[in-house]
Amino acid sequence: MNDQPQTQSAAKVLGGLTPYLQLDGAFKAAEFYQKAFGAEKVFFYPPDEQGRTMHIHLHINGSTLMISDFYPEHGMSPVKPQGYTMQLHLGSDDIEAWWQRAVDAGCEVVMPLQVMFWGDRWGNMRDPFGVEWAMNAPVKA
Repeated sequence: MNDQPQTQSAAKVLGGLTPYLQLDGAFKAAEFYQKAFGAEKVFFYPPDEQGRTMHIHLHINGSTLMISDFYPEHGMSPVKPQGYTMQLHLGSDDIEAWWQRAVDAGCEVVMPLQVMFWGDRWGNMRDPFGVEWAMNAPVKA
């Protein structure tokens, strides 16, 4: 599980807004996001005696995503993910491959990839941790 040295330099934060997810099993989620979305794990704190981590920093599609486990003893109680969607903006030549990789990794299709009323291709899926993901790309001209 601990595949990087204990001492790491800080990773660069990409983008101007960083989603930070608390999940049950942050290391498992990071591994899943590597398979499903091509995530690169750029920093993490080693697991505690219960296998939890306070912080994992990922890069996905040119942006930063940060995740951690729940820590009820520090006010971060387990809650089911709800009320948001992680949106991936892709190129028209990329969306099919991104979609298929995520489905093959184990994401459940909620709304199939299709041309939407605003003119882009869009679809929605749910990962095994309950997080909603959507993909959007312009329609090929």
